[in-house]
Amino acid sequence: MKRNYSAFAEVIPPYSGPKAARETHAGLKQLSAIPGHIYTRPELQILSGQRRFSKMPWLVPMLELLLPASISHLKEWGLSTILVLAKNYNKLVHVWESVTAMLELWHPQTNSFIFPEFEATILLEELEIILGLPRYQRGEESALSYTVEQINSWSILAYITTKKNDLYSMTSGMHVHLLPIAQWITSQCKRKTTNYTAIAKAAAICICGVILFPEADGAISFGNLSIIDSISEGMKIGQAVLGFLYVGLTSAALGGPFYGSVVALELWMGMHIQFRAVEDLTKECKTMLNHPLAYVGGRLHMSPRAWCKIAQEKGIHAWCQYLRSLTVADFDMRP
Repeated sequence: MKRNYSAFAEVIPPYSGPKAARETHAGLKQLSAIPGHIYTRPELQILSGQRRFSKMPWLVPMLELLLPASISHLKEWGLSTILVLAKNYNKLVHVWESVTAMLELWHPQTNSFIFPEFEATILLEELEIILGLPRYQRGEESALSYTVEQINSWSILAYITTKKNDLYSMTSGMHVHLLPIAQWITSQCKRKTTNYTAIAKAAAICICGVILFPEADGAISFGNLSIIDSISEGMKIGQAVLGFLYVGLTSAALGGPFYGSVVALELWMGMHIQFRAVEDLTKECKTMLNHPLAYVGGRLHMSPRAWCKIAQEKGIHAWCQYLRSLTVADFDMRP
């Protein structure tokens, strides 16, 4: 069924001038007025900073066994950058103090970070460039069709294996476990089977589950499984990845668990807040060596010979103070 988007057009009030805009931003800065926001709950700030995702020791050994034919499928589906990030996942060092400090500035109603002089958010176009995902083109809405049906995780996983014992080990409740899928991939690669497409689909579930849709450690929801499965059919998933991250940021800002692509968030922070490319540095930036920006290519590739603008910021309190005083001049609008 095709949707008529003109029926959903919003009536946008006319712009009422810069004074009204400043008053609106002043209102947005009152994060303490949002019930349950961690801005006013120090005990939740500490807990959020302690949130960790497991290192997934099975991920890299499994990816090293993938045959070129399966890797070609992943690249064809637009997952080249995700594959590189997954291969280097255990090298990445997440600075959770900076993530927690950013959570304090997240506004659940506007889905944006509220800085002293301005607000900013992760745009869909940025996310697609950051992660190398197939880009959504405006105007494609009329070509989309929507089917509302129950998600059947077993029918998706049946493309990988039809053995009931394998299927039972891969699922529980409303989640799919990534480790059994990785073990299946490993066994198929070691046996040198030729079902390259099935192996590639299984690998896509693993790398997207870790990089794009991390929720519970080593597991993804049925809904996200369906989204990942649609990649091989040519669907663009940037909107789903961004929406999932927005929801995870809101959850953490209100005292719940944090989920979503922390890799995407740190790439965005690295571009706009943390690093600035320069040409005359003679030493490598040690912070850069274990940052996700060190492993992305294309338009975002940045040499580790970069200037780290926040090298002196250590600990949650230092990060909070820095971000709460961040000016427009310190935020790279067009990195």
